[in-house]
Order: sequence, then structure tokens, then C-alpha cells
Amino acid sequence: QEQLMESGGGLVQPGGSLRLACSASEITLEYYAIGWFRLAPEMDQTPGSDREWVSCIPGKYGTPSYRESVKGRFTISRDIANNTVYLEMNNVRTEDTAIYFCATMGWAGLYCRPSDPTDNWGQGTQVIVSS
Repeated sequence: QEQLMESGGGLVQPGGSLRLACSASEITLEYYAIGWFRLAPEMDQTPGSDREWVSCIPGKYGTPSYRESVKGRFTISRDIANNTVYLEMNNVRTEDTAIYFCATMGWAGLYCRPSDPTDNWGQGTQVIVSS
């Protein structure tokens, strides 16, 4: 089973921007809804903590969804030609500091929901927002 690959993390100042990428070499991401999740440092230390859903993008005729705290700041998009899904992070805040993961969330349709089943988790890419 293929794992997705995240990249683009790093250190960024509050108010800055960063673009994360989620790619795959064997599966075609266009056929799947893709979600971004994150695990903040304090959550990582808590047994049983779940990764926090951030955003997901359904099929090409569907509408992306975002958690409330990132609406208007983050944008999820597809690059079908390069088999990649991006998460554009603008006006970042210190509370956005986390390890960011992508995963498939079922077949691409018109909608995606935070509770949709996930698979093909990547290893994550770390984002640190600090001055």
C-alpha cells in the first residue's frame, strides 16, 4: 500500500506563507478525495491524541472544506498534471505549528467531510511558526 509523500514544511514567521505539497508515485490522486491533517506538539504528547483535520478536497467538481480556524488563510488545490495536492498556508499563526500529514479520504466525489475514512497516510512534514 502506497504512502503519500508530504513536503514543503519549514520555519516561517507569524504572518508569513508556506506551501505544502502532497504527492504519490503509484496512485492517481485525482481519483481520491485528499485531506490534510496536523498534529501539534502538545497533542503529540497526549496518549490517544488524534490528528486534527485541517482541510480536504473532493473531486474536481466538488467544493473543498476547511476547519474554522484556517478558513480564509489556507487554500487546498490540485495539480492534476503533477499528481499533487497543495495546501497554501497564508497569514500563519503560532498555533499552526504542527506536523502536517496528507491522506486519501475515499473516492473523489462532490463532497468530503472530516469524518470520512482515511488511508495512505504519509510520514508528515513539520511546520514551525515562530519569530
